[in-house]
Amino acid sequence: MHFFWKRLLGTIPSLIGVVLVTFLLSHALPGDPAAYFAGPAANATSIAEVRAKLGLDRSLPVQFLHYADDLRQGNLGNSLTTGQPVLSDLIERLPASIELTFFALAFAVVAALPLGVWAATRPDSIVDHSCRALVSIGAAFPTFFIGLLFVYLFYFLFDIAPQPLGRLNEILYTAPPRITGAYTIDSILAGEWGVLRASLAQLILPSVSLGMFALAPIARITRAAMLQALGSDFIRTARASGLPTRKILINYAFRNALLPVTNVLGMVFSFLLGGSVLIEQVYGWQGVGAYAVTAVISSDYAAVQGFVLTMAFLYVMLNLVIDLLATAIDPRVRFES
Repeated sequence: MHFFWKRLLGTIPSLIGVVLVTFLLSHALPGDPAAYFAGPAANATSIAEVRAKLGLDRSLPVQFLHYADDLRQGNLGNSLTTGQPVLSDLIERLPASIELTFFALAFAVVAALPLGVWAATRPDSIVDHSCRALVSIGAAFPTFFIGLLFVYLFYFLFDIAPQPLGRLNEILYTAPPRITGAYTIDSILAGEWGVLRASLAQLILPSVSLGMFALAPIARITRAAMLQALGSDFIRTARASGLPTRKILINYAFRNALLPVTNVLGMVFSFLLGGSVLIEQVYGWQGVGAYAVTAVISSDYAAVQGFVLTMAFLYVMLNLVIDLLATAIDPRVRFES
């Protein structure tokens, strides 16, 4: 428990820095939101009135103090594009992005872990070089290119994937009753198996497109950790004792390789959650990424600040969870820290 509170208190300076940097970066966006919302026919007087209404005529320190006070009250402001509270918009859209990111990470883990283990058991062989080349090629292309390529191949050319209409084809299906906001979970809880199959079908291409980005780091860390474990004294002792190769590989080597792999999973999940912006645009996914793009285009300060602050908060909290999981896997981490 002492370790938990120590880690939790250590996140406070990071969150304070995130709030400050988020505020400054959002105000560095190009364009004038007052001119944008005043309309193309607005004159200088009307633009000044809108700027005063939005509070943009105050100095940056004054604006920051008001922003910090709103955050203290749990108020992220109102979005100028949707007219709704930013917090409500994020709560509505965040489950869609988390669902997509989770499936992308699941695909990456299922594909990368066996590749990393396989390559480590045959170092410098054709298998090793092939696995490394495969994951490197997959990570070399931008996510939006992979997404567009998959849409062209599997939807337009071969017609084996559903139309990229977002999370669900709402012409044929109705969204399940909202419980968690994730269609796959909500459809299971509601017992709507047709909606579950349809939502999973819509998830395949975007999650694989996004997951390709995470293949390389997970596979490389797995390979390096497995090579280190397989070269350890306890593995040589286990082999000399005549233990089965499968037991040595899984129960001893892979278990000891889990710690660095777990550490990198938290970082990869955070990168995928932030990197889903382009994939959401390609597939029409109604997540926070698409919301952020609209906010940036319209210079919607409150929405941009809310998005960045939410992503940073999730990143800090996720790293806290990863630290706690690392201590569960290897208690020595607690004492080393």
